[in-house]
Amino acid sequence: MDNIDELWDRCSLALKESVSDAVWQMWLSKILPVDITGDNLTIGVPNSVVRTRINDRFLGLIRDAASAEAGQPLEVLLIIVDVDEAYEPLEETENPADIVPLPNSAPVQTSSSSRATGSVRLDPRFTFDSFVSASSNRLAFAAAQTVAETPGRSYNPLFIQGASGLGKTHLLHAIGNYVLENYPTHRVLYVTTETFLNDFVDAMRSRTTVAFKRHYRECDVLLIDDVQFMQNKEALQEELFHTYNTLHGAGKQIVLTSDRAPKSIETLEDRLRSRLLSGLLAEIDPPDLETRLAILRTKAMSDHIELPDDVGEFIATNVKDNIRELEGALTRVSAFAHLSNAPISLELAEMVLSDIGTEPKLITPDMILDAVAEAYGLSVEELVGPRRARPLVTARHVAMYLIRTLTDYSYPSIGKVFGGRDHSTCISAYEKISEQMKERRQLYEQVTALILQIKGSG
Repeated sequence: MDNIDELWDRCSLALKESVSDAVWQMWLSKILPVDITGDNLTIGVPNSVVRTRINDRFLGLIRDAASAEAGQPLEVLLIIVDVDEAYEPLEETENPADIVPLPNSAPVQTSSSSRATGSVRLDPRFTFDSFVSASSNRLAFAAAQTVAETPGRSYNPLFIQGASGLGKTHLLHAIGNYVLENYPTHRVLYVTTETFLNDFVDAMRSRTTVAFKRHYRECDVLLIDDVQFMQNKEALQEELFHTYNTLHGAGKQIVLTSDRAPKSIETLEDRLRSRLLSGLLAEIDPPDLETRLAILRTKAMSDHIELPDDVGEFIATNVKDNIRELEGALTRVSAFAHLSNAPISLELAEMVLSDIGTEPKLITPDMILDAVAEAYGLSVEELVGPRRARPLVTARHVAMYLIRTLTDYSYPSIGKVFGGRDHSTCISAYEKISEQMKERRQLYEQVTALILQIKGSG
């Protein structure tokens, strides 16, 4: 095993390439290496605010980078350290523990054996205030607000149904964020079905099923995304059935989302199907033109983009079914305008978005991996593998960005495509490429060319 300082130097370089400069300066630059023992890497942060933010958004990214640089799987533990003392020369302390205050320094872990800590990974950007309510989603929005305001008392369970990219995940996070803010003693657990499955399999393999059951059955609000992926998984369905009964019997809130109604999920056990149908089924439909315009204006305001009405109408008229693609189109126009030092105009938008409005084609991650690998002179195996050479990392981030933009894949599903990387790694890659497209013309042109190529070959 390398010296911890040398290991962390390499990790820092990898992390810096994976996030925006603002994220690096505000959060990750404050990390200090403390200790490495066996397969546990302990890192220090200056206060509880930084620790919470890193634990919620960046811990998986750090774990992936550290494991890659160390050449072995590592778990990452966070502790609070005195930064001023930590920067003193090491010879002034007897050992690294001298600079770590004992109070308030309990490690925060994400290994399967320690997931019962109750930590949640909610995106703070997804709130009720940032959700655009309209006739297409009004029932789901109102029901989500109600269960957040009075968890366990109304609409239990709440089942939100709608196609990919229409805001189901946004509402789950909004519920969780509202509950945490207004009921600070409540334990909120948000997971994708894939995470639920992975936790279940890990618990079975490591014989920690008691901790697994406690983790999922002792929360106050359970939020599960994409339950359609439970089809053909009998053991997982049985586990959810018993988890449901325990929580519902205790008056705890359950909210689930799916791209189809419970009756349309194949091989779903009848007893579980009846439980899911016992509450409120709220459907989200594709947004109408007025709603799409409102979503674009909200996104423009959030990103400080001057969006002329005719440009908003052009985008909203041509991108009809998917909010993710709608916002992606705005990002492309804004990036090109910034790079060209030109105002956003209808003429510019029509040129940049010449590919929209055509008949949608099925695009798969394999198509995107093949196109990106060819464009960067790499193999697909290198693209999804562990190596972190600079050109390779850029290509990998572009591929993650394109899969998120052009397919229905969630961040955890994208991580699985790339060798089981943590979903926070994929989030950081998407945000990094989105930002860099506004600053680097060559990258913008590469991404745009790939989008045109992939859509043309779909």
